[in-house]
Amino acid sequence: MLPTVRRVTPAEHAAVADLTARVYLTEGYGDEGYEPSLRAVAARDEQAEVLVAVMDGEVAGAVTVATRGGEWAEQAAPGEAVIRMLAVDPRLRGGGIGEALVRACLDRARADGCHTVRLSTQPTMAVAHRLYERLGFVRVPSYDWEPVPGVHLLGYALTL
Repeated sequence: MLPTVRRVTPAEHAAVADLTARVYLTEGYGDEGYEPSLRAVAARDEQAEVLVAVMDGEVAGAVTVATRGGEWAEQAAPGEAVIRMLAVDPRLRGGGIGEALVRACLDRARADGCHTVRLSTQPTMAVAHRLYERLGFVRVPSYDWEPVPGVHLLGYALTL
């Protein structure tokens, strides 16, 4: 069964914050210094758009998509969307939740007139890399960067 993907509601902010922080911190994709950003769901949704995948009334996954620049658009140029903080409940992985969320981001980017969608991912996120590549993203080494010393991110992009 595929999830329903839609914009987060204020009542879901805490659940999204907990899911995102739990996934990133327990799986080694961040530390306590990154946790406030992971939990800043209301701010992300105000300045970008936070989408949720809902199954059986529960948040099964979440992602942020920034289509108009701003704080959450990491290095994007005008006309570029950025996907951030994709998180899927570990108990529900493998059922298409991540793919549904990324496809919804692509739809939002197209609707907002973006010509490119970018994202940054850690080298160890191999499952995510396979998902992105299956959906048409390609590695763009010139987009690689270090948001903080010692955290190397790989750049991917998809031309719409």
